[in-house]
Amino acid sequence: MPALVNYRGDDDFNSIRSSCSGDSGLVFSIGSHAEVYCPPRKRSRIAGPCTLGATLLADNKTPSIDTLPDECLFEIFTHLSNGRERSTSACVSKRWLSVLSSVRCSEFHRIKTPQESDIEMESCDGYLTRCVEGKKATDIRLAAIAVGTSSRGGLGKLSIRGSNSSRGVTNHGLSVIARGCPSLRALSLWNVPSVGDEGLFEIARECHSLEKLDLCQCPLITNKGLSAIAENCPNLTSLTIESCISIGNEGIQSVAKFCPKLNSIAIKDCPFIGDKGIASLLSSTSDVLTKVKLQNLNITDYSVAVIGHYGKSVTNLILSGLQNVSQKGFWVMGQAKGLKMLSSLTITSCKGITDLSIESLGKGCPNLKHVCLRKCYFASDKGLVAFAKGVTSLESLQLEECNRITQIGILNALSSCVSKLKSVSLVKCMGIKDLAAEIPSLSPCESLRSLSIKNCPGFGSTSLAMVGKLCPNLHHLDLSGLCGITDGGLLPLLESCQTGLARVNLSHCSNLTDEVVFALARCHGGTLELLNLENCQKITDESLTALADSCPLLNDLDLARCTITDSGVDALSRGVHTNLQILSLSGCSMVSNESMHALEKMGRTLLGLNIQHCNSISSGKIEILTENLWRCDILS
Repeated sequence: MPALVNYRGDDDFNSIRSSCSGDSGLVFSIGSHAEVYCPPRKRSRIAGPCTLGATLLADNKTPSIDTLPDECLFEIFTHLSNGRERSTSACVSKRWLSVLSSVRCSEFHRIKTPQESDIEMESCDGYLTRCVEGKKATDIRLAAIAVGTSSRGGLGKLSIRGSNSSRGVTNHGLSVIARGCPSLRALSLWNVPSVGDEGLFEIARECHSLEKLDLCQCPLITNKGLSAIAENCPNLTSLTIESCISIGNEGIQSVAKFCPKLNSIAIKDCPFIGDKGIASLLSSTSDVLTKVKLQNLNITDYSVAVIGHYGKSVTNLILSGLQNVSQKGFWVMGQAKGLKMLSSLTITSCKGITDLSIESLGKGCPNLKHVCLRKCYFASDKGLVAFAKGVTSLESLQLEECNRITQIGILNALSSCVSKLKSVSLVKCMGIKDLAAEIPSLSPCESLRSLSIKNCPGFGSTSLAMVGKLCPNLHHLDLSGLCGITDGGLLPLLESCQTGLARVNLSHCSNLTDEVVFALARCHGGTLELLNLENCQKITDESLTALADSCPLLNDLDLARCTITDSGVDALSRGVHTNLQILSLSGCSMVSNESMHALEKMGRTLLGLNIQHCNSISSGKIEILTENLWRCDILS
């Protein structure tokens, strides 16, 4: 007590007498008169350097999680059951992202907390789609996709187009996707030269739900990678292979053996895929295969004959650049009569297409509705007419660069398909020459609704007048690039159309004048929706006046490089049409600043306006117009 009474309170506490004694209490000295004993208490955590007596340890290293090996981080990350936590952790560093992306979805410890919904705890079903292109296509980006999508419905479709030149997609990136996205159903690899069989091995091992595989310009992928996919992905329904020089018959045979659900196959520019692979594929999947596309392959008559025999479920068939297939192969394909379900046929650059083979195809494919022949130089009028008579259900016929076919063949084919034919398109058929006289006794094709004759320079006014008599119910008419037709040939066609034209393309028909537009407005003004008069230099303001007065449904008008002035634009703005959405005045040099008011008036409905190369319109006026027509996309 005397010590406490005499204590002045201005002395400092002395240092700890002994911090290493057996007694865990502390003894402090108060001045020189008394000592105070403190009972034992809980040891406090010390993050800094510890003192031993009065000695400071010389260790200044700060403890960090970065010192943990990847194995420890892996174990820690497996306990991140919440997707947000994983995404946040992946943003810390590339190392953390790399470790996280190596964890399979099945390796995460899923513990439902009261805050989590049942949906978050469900398995990933593959609802999301991701596409990476060019410089963005890297392994790091794929790792981020794998981590970010795993808890948000799962990645269902992934498309990789191109690759970063310095650090592009490799087998490692594809392996990350495989481990993190087992729900993947569609994979597309375009121009990914660093991905090989190892990447596909991982996809095959983890992604058993894969349904669609698209490989293009992947030189390192071989038969082994494709076979692994076939053996482990039995749900594969669609396969596309293009310019994969290391894939051959062996890989295709594995697909034929292990993919019973395959319904679509497309193969292009694969030099080592031949008859052996194609025949095996067609014969093994004949019950389910509906779409076949074969381009630039080294196959022969044998493969085409197999298609004709086993293609009983095929509905869409595209054959292109089959230089080793002769007339006999296509003839047998038709004679086999196995293509009963075929509805769409496209053949391009196949020298085996002759009059005999095309007639056989017409008889062997009775349910054909859509036919396209491109660059079939040995097919003539005789084969076309015989084909048209054999295919009774034909609805659409497209001929492109078939130079032995003339007007006589086309007009007779139209007359033969009088019941169901709805659309005919002729493009760059140089064998077409204008007829000197009319062909008598042809039945009109009343079912035809769309006629397109483009860039056939020999097609003239006489032929056009006959076409008009054969096609009284046209809705769509495209005569672009027919510089030989005149008002005299087109007017009878316009006047013979009874149901009303809705879409008319007369671009680059340089000999047409205002009389054609007058006839359009008079005969079809109530139904006309689209009119293209690009580069019809004889079209003047009078045509715009006629359109403005008679075409209330007009919504798309192209007047590029026509002889249009401000008066015509003003007349157009005062017309009866209330739904004009697209207007092109490109190259109309006589349209000036005086038309700004009329354009603003039409801008109430315009969504697209082209005033490029209108040199009489100042840049200042264009800026004002752009501000006022904020809804409209203006090209200037």
